[in-house]
Amino acid sequence: MASRYSALALARHALSGAPWPRAWRAAKPQPAYDAVIIGGGGHGLATAYYLAANHGMRRVAVIERGYIGSGNVGRNTTLVRSNYQMPGNTQFFEHSLKLWEGLSHTLNYNVMLSQRGQIVLAHGPSQLDVLARKGNIMRLNGIDAELLERGDVMRMLPYLDYSPECRFPIYGGLLQRRAGTVRHDAVAWGYARAASELGVDIIENCEVTGFVMQQGRAGGVETTLGRILAPRTGISVAGHSSRVAALAGLKLPVESHLLQAFVTESIKPFVDHVISFGAELFYISQSDKGGLVFGGHIDGFNSYTQRGQFPKVQTVAECAVALIPSISRLRLLRHWAGIQDMTPDGSPFIGRTPVPGLYLNGGWCYQGFKATPAAGWCFAHTIAHDDEHPLVRHLCLDRFERGHAYDEYGLGPWTYRQ
Repeated sequence: MASRYSALALARHALSGAPWPRAWRAAKPQPAYDAVIIGGGGHGLATAYYLAANHGMRRVAVIERGYIGSGNVGRNTTLVRSNYQMPGNTQFFEHSLKLWEGLSHTLNYNVMLSQRGQIVLAHGPSQLDVLARKGNIMRLNGIDAELLERGDVMRMLPYLDYSPECRFPIYGGLLQRRAGTVRHDAVAWGYARAASELGVDIIENCEVTGFVMQQGRAGGVETTLGRILAPRTGISVAGHSSRVAALAGLKLPVESHLLQAFVTESIKPFVDHVISFGAELFYISQSDKGGLVFGGHIDGFNSYTQRGQFPKVQTVAECAVALIPSISRLRLLRHWAGIQDMTPDGSPFIGRTPVPGLYLNGGWCYQGFKATPAAGWCFAHTIAHDDEHPLVRHLCLDRFERGHAYDEYGLGPWTYRQ
């Protein structure tokens, strides 16, 4: 009955002609704040929220060039997981997954977490060995992981191609049951509303054009809506990290590439898990609306266009059909691209920069969405204390100078193709 009355209330409001209340305040920029966060995506909004909630910093502004949800937070395949094996990354992404598990309660906003489980497939004995090692590392760190034999995969995923003629034989896989998906738009809206309720000003349609330098320190930003002063400024702009950092005289070891995502027409539910293809960087799940959502590698050339390219459409379609032949007749509904800020080792930067008062959260490569809560948590700590959070000290900007690369990408099972 409660759901019926809620539906009736919703219908009455829709037909009344009354405007819907805003989820967050339409703030105008003030002359000065305690901290400014450049970028109103998931990471920027999470940082602002945790600055207010964890560190009591309420005089915070989030500056977004477009509108909330217009960047990568609304242009991804919504996957969350913590099946990492590099020291430091393992603990960081597990912290992020734990934050995901309580995020709806924390924000008082349903982010639609679906812990349907992720299965990473192995297509040869060496890949299965790599996944066994990864699973052991995960379990040693208190993270759930189950190594699956071929028969286990066949029982859980009966629609994959197990025929003798299949292009990529399936030898087994690695299952993390707590992994899954989250509604990306709800993440942006939930963090924005919760931050706004704590006093954070969210300023949309405002572009940063430069930095205010005061005796060698970053003292604020110049924007299309005027100068905003702040003793602490955080950059959290995903694929535009190198461009914004250059305004402060910083040259980052970062390239911007397109990463496409795809969704098919809706069909009846049958893909109950998130599946990662061990033969190529390809992953697929099914949305609540029934569409198959999938993605693959970056397009491989620098760009800021946010437009998809046909060669990658062809590649991911080939992966999808090789893995699940029964979907070969499905029509592709749409595809889009986010701008990935790619680093040489596939791991991000999060911490202080050589410019005092200026902090960087970027270079997330393929890992940005799943890292959203922990990135915001750790970046807020770094800004509030002018010192990196212990979970991200290994991700400092000077790690290449020190020879401490963290090549998590190079450890993926697709590196060991047969």
